[in-house]
Amino acid sequence: MVLTIDLSSEVPIYQQLRDRIVEGIAAGHYRVGSALPSTRQLAADFGINFHTVSKAYELLRQEGLVRITRRQGAVIHRDPTTGPPEPIFADAWEARARTVLAEAYAHGMRAEDILARCERILAGFAAAESRSEGR
Repeated sequence: MVLTIDLSSEVPIYQQLRDRIVEGIAAGHYRVGSALPSTRQLAADFGINFHTVSKAYELLRQEGLVRITRRQGAVIHRDPTTGPPEPIFADAWEARARTVLAEAYAHGMRAEDILARCERILAGFAAAESRSEGR
């Protein structure tokens, strides 16, 4: 999977990196045990400070998605197909989802359209997972 970031975006670069890696995990591009690029390598690839990459990796570690060791660096730790997350995660996620859904609704999107887009995104993750299992 190729990570893409928008250097002109208002979203901080570390957050974009974190988000793209989470999407890669959900889509099956990154499996448990997959090593992520080193912080210095990824920073060099994007022409950004390695502390920015470190911040993204640290967020992923705190979220339980990545394990960081001196020998292996950052390695995918959580498999999204292994069962439900901790209840505390689900509650925090729901609060973030509420805000994103509220934004769509406040901009005039109909509930049916919002649901259809959510279903399309989830179907995309499921399809990508099926393709990666068939390798």
